[in-house]
Amino acid sequence: MTQSAPPAVHPVDEVPPAAQLAAFGLQHVLAMYAGAVAVPLIVGGAMKLPPADLAYLITADLLISGIATLIQCVGVWRFGVRLPIMQGCTFAAVAPMVLIGTGQGGLPAIYGAVIVSGLAMVLLAPVFGRLLRFFPPLVTGTVILIIGLSLLPVAGAWVAGGEGSKDFGEPKNIALAAFVLVVVVGVQRFAPPLISRVAVLVGILVGVLVAIPAGFTDFGAVGDADWFGVSTPFHFGAPSFEAGAIVSMLIVALVCMTETSGDIVAVGEMTGRPAEPRTLADGLRADGLSTVLGGVFNTFPYTAFAQNVGLVGMTRVRSRWVVATAGGILVLLGLLPKLGAVVAAIPAPVLGGAGVVMFGTVAASGVRTLARTGLRGEHDLTVVAVSLAVGLLPVGVPTVYDGFPDWFQTVMHSGISAGCLTAIVLNLLFHHLPGREDGADGQGTGAAGEPSAVEPLTLQGGGGKHPVEQPREQGV
Repeated sequence: MTQSAPPAVHPVDEVPPAAQLAAFGLQHVLAMYAGAVAVPLIVGGAMKLPPADLAYLITADLLISGIATLIQCVGVWRFGVRLPIMQGCTFAAVAPMVLIGTGQGGLPAIYGAVIVSGLAMVLLAPVFGRLLRFFPPLVTGTVILIIGLSLLPVAGAWVAGGEGSKDFGEPKNIALAAFVLVVVVGVQRFAPPLISRVAVLVGILVGVLVAIPAGFTDFGAVGDADWFGVSTPFHFGAPSFEAGAIVSMLIVALVCMTETSGDIVAVGEMTGRPAEPRTLADGLRADGLSTVLGGVFNTFPYTAFAQNVGLVGMTRVRSRWVVATAGGILVLLGLLPKLGAVVAAIPAPVLGGAGVVMFGTVAASGVRTLARTGLRGEHDLTVVAVSLAVGLLPVGVPTVYDGFPDWFQTVMHSGISAGCLTAIVLNLLFHHLPGREDGADGQGTGAAGEPSAVEPLTLQGGGGKHPVEQPREQGV
């Protein structure tokens, strides 16, 4: 009797060899590190905290970022989407937290509001999970495109030397970033498949080696950093629960859930494991749990990091265990400040050169998803056009909504959430409400729930249909 072959393991669940896990995981950490530490730096700087407290906020952030990533990738019961998604502090919370922290409440009021908002996210996760049918390819592709385009200014600031740097915009910074970009592209094009998948890591390492003798950075701060440190609960005092602060953070929670929904759907498309209502709810529930942990362990709200979505699409390394390894590295950085100081010494232009490729890849992935719909009707074009405009307006003109109430700014200052909400509403308007149709529903933009994103991703080409998300080689 012939035994049947064991079922093939999905690329998301494959476990690469240890060396690949370490290299791919470190690549994810380097891609998101600058963004990960930016929130505690901004909030702590606005509150004029002493350097020791700022360092404490950063190590606490790295520790909980790592734990949050492990929860999201590995999963614990109904917490975690089990996809390759990195977690980090959300920028949507920066403005409200600065207002709360510089008022009479201080850090305890921030942490009280963060804990309440995290609990609300856990409770609301099933509700958001049921909204998955409103993310057909037309909406998904638009959101992915907005994510990529919204991140490009971040890469641009890194290329120029980093926001606030004294030499911002000097030609030497742009030259270093361009050199890293060339290295990343060259490795991806000419190196063997295994090496090409860590092209970003190779580009960053080569860039650092060039930057040190050129005077871009030094590692003097590494010697001053402690070898070991751990964040203890409520280090800055017991949390206080103020109504105004809680309302502000609840609005942030809704924005985070909207952004994370878009990121989860995007990664599901890229990895060939489309999100389902239950898995989406599990991912959002993990966001809520991580946010509660953030409030307890002296850090801030957590969400899926869009920076790393581009890395998944660019390298096609789809294993969630790679990102889980990145989470483990973040935990080590949070427990070993000296290691964190080493990573922090990487010059911004080096990250910028790699960021241009990664974030551009996110935008290109959105275009590819939109290509599935065909964009055959005027209604589809309107959905994409208006959503892009609304999503990119605060990116191009950051002060455009400064005259509006705080709650409105919290929602609309995030181009991702603004564009995502616009795409959902317009898709409902043109393809779900009764009225005149223009004869094309953009594949998946007609009646709710049809067709779903589980259909194979295909494009029409000269040789007929072909899959667009096939792994480049067996393994990851």
